[in-house]
Amino acid sequence: MEIWQAIVLGLVQGFTEFLPVSSSGHLVLLQNWFGIDPEHSMFLTIMLHVGTLIPVCIVFFKDILGLFKRPMGLLYLVIASVPAALVGFLLSDQLDAVFYGGKYLAPCFIITALVLLQAELSAKRKPLFKDINAGNALAMGVAQAIAVVPGISRSGSTIAAGCFCGVDRSKNANFAFLMSIPVILGSALLEGYRFIKAPAMDIEILPLLLGVLAAAVSGYIAIKVMLNLVKKADFKWFSLYLAILSLILLII
Repeated sequence: MEIWQAIVLGLVQGFTEFLPVSSSGHLVLLQNWFGIDPEHSMFLTIMLHVGTLIPVCIVFFKDILGLFKRPMGLLYLVIASVPAALVGFLLSDQLDAVFYGGKYLAPCFIITALVLLQAELSAKRKPLFKDINAGNALAMGVAQAIAVVPGISRSGSTIAAGCFCGVDRSKNANFAFLMSIPVILGSALLEGYRFIKAPAMDIEILPLLLGVLAAAVSGYIAIKVMLNLVKKADFKWFSLYLAILSLILLII
C-alpha cells in the first residue's frame, strides 16, 4: 500500500466515522478501488478506527472521567455496548461472508439516508429533553449493533435512535460518541487476536501510522462539525449525498 493511499483512507475514516455516512462503507469502496488485499483490509480498517479513538478521548475527556463518578452513567454505557458486542462475538464471521467486498452497499446507504431524514423530522416535530436512561441506552445500543453492517452509519443510527427516544440533543450526541469507545476497543482486541493467530502478514508500518494519524486529525474535525449539526438536527444534506452515492453504485 502506498503512503498516499493510507493517508487518504485515514482522512476518509476520520471524517466518515463521526459524520453520519458510514465509515465502513466508504472504506470498503476505497479499499476495492485501491486494490488492497482483503487479508490486510480488516486489520487496516480496525487500526484506522483506533485512530479515531484519539479525538474522542480528547474531546470527551471530562465526560469519560465523569463516568467513573456517576455509576449509572457507566452502567448505561455498558448496556448500550452489549448488543454490538453480542453481534460481533456471535455473528462476525457470518456478516463478513454476507457483506464481503461491499455487497449491498447501495441499499444500506439508502437505509441510512432514510433513517437520517426521519430523525430530522422527528427532532423538529417534538421537543427533545429527556436524559439518557436504561431504555434509551438499549435502543441506541441496538442501533449501533445494526450499524456493524457496511453502509449503515454508526453515528447516524445511534443519534437517530436517541432522537426517536426524545433524548436531549447535546446529551444524545455526547453519549453516541462515548458509545464508540468500547465498540472500537473491542473490535481492535478481536482483530488483534486474529492477527496474532493468523499466518504472518507483511504490514507496512509507516503507511499504517500515517493513516492512523490522518484518521485522528480528520476525526477531531468531524466531531466538532457533528456536535454542531446535532444541535440543529440538520441531516438532509447527508441523506442527499448518500442517495446520490447509492444511485451511482447501482448504475456502475
